[in-house]
Amino acid sequence: MKSKTLLFIAIVTIFMSFRSNAMDNRSSKTGNFNIEKDLLVAQFDCKTDVDDLHTVAALATLLSDSKFSKIHYHAVAGTYGIQEGLYVPPNDLFQLAFGDNWTDAHENIKGAVEQVKFFIKATLANQGDIWIAEAGQSDFTAELIKTIQADFPEICISQRIHVVQHSDWNEESTSPENLQFVKKNTDYQKIPDGNAIGNGTPGFRSPEYTQWKDKIANPKLIKIWQLAIDLSNKYNGKEGRYNNEAISAGGLDFSDLSEVCWILGLQDIKDSEHFFNLFSN
Repeated sequence: MKSKTLLFIAIVTIFMSFRSNAMDNRSSKTGNFNIEKDLLVAQFDCKTDVDDLHTVAALATLLSDSKFSKIHYHAVAGTYGIQEGLYVPPNDLFQLAFGDNWTDAHENIKGAVEQVKFFIKATLANQGDIWIAEAGQSDFTAELIKTIQADFPEICISQRIHVVQHSDWNEESTSPENLQFVKKNTDYQKIPDGNAIGNGTPGFRSPEYTQWKDKIANPKLIKIWQLAIDLSNKYNGKEGRYNNEAISAGGLDFSDLSEVCWILGLQDIKDSEHFFNLFSN
């Protein structure tokens, strides 16, 4: 009887350990993006930090790699929240990086919601999930989710739409009611900050890294990076905009890409140098 009791306890212990690990893995959801069905929505506030411009170039670099070139994606500019300060005009860069596969929420937020909803609707109909890389605040996402809920009440949004955020400041610059709404109604995932190295996500804020030109061979990517750097130098710290010290030092800051890396299971990338070694060609 004693041996049977011990065996039962051992089985229960193993089962609970397995279940705990499974729950931990499920809750992180890193690397669960389905390239064949899912949609990546890359949202950029572009206010007032110019780091979004570098992130656009880095995302274009990642999407040019053969492993990720078939990803269904859509980019959105102007998804800012309640922060003060001037907008950083990114339209020329978005057009060069993404062609017509982007939406301008700064110019027309209601129209942008409808346009992004069109892509989301097609993805959901194809049994795909939506992954929102929140390179900014969540006010636009809140408007988007409300519209989707109204149009598709039969869909369980909290299981099908995943929102990934890496920045405390972005959360603090979202209107509190919209942030709580998004957290409550989606699979909201707060990940470690992409400005730091060694915290579980890539650290892509690199004041001293300037070797990107030595790494990139693709002429279009060179043009994209050069435009991103030229625009960021033009607007960084100007007319009351945030002064990004890493960029003013001549380095790079594409820290918001940490969210895309999390979504695609690339969280083991260390820093900017590691990124360019992997995806420059």
